[in-house]
Amino acid sequence: MPKVRKIPQRMCVGCRVMKNKKELIRVVRTPTGEIALDETGKKSGRGAYLCRDSNCLTLAVKGKRLQKALDQEVGSDIIETIREKLKVP
Repeated sequence: MPKVRKIPQRMCVGCRVMKNKKELIRVVRTPTGEIALDETGKKSGRGAYLCRDSNCLTLAVKGKRLQKALDQEVGSDIIETIREKLKVP
């Protein structure tokens, strides 16, 4: 019988719903302290996951959940970059 692989689950910091890791966008704080979007999901550093929904981003920023998850303030330029990324399906 073939071994069934578990699909990694992560929680969106906005809506706090568990979803498949591949469905979410990862925002990462690199070891140098830079905050960036992680397209591959493999960059080293502390990560936070968001649904591909602008409402989740708004909730995460408003409740300071994104900042808390990354242990650092998130600049408005980073938030705008994420917002632009969310507009593209």
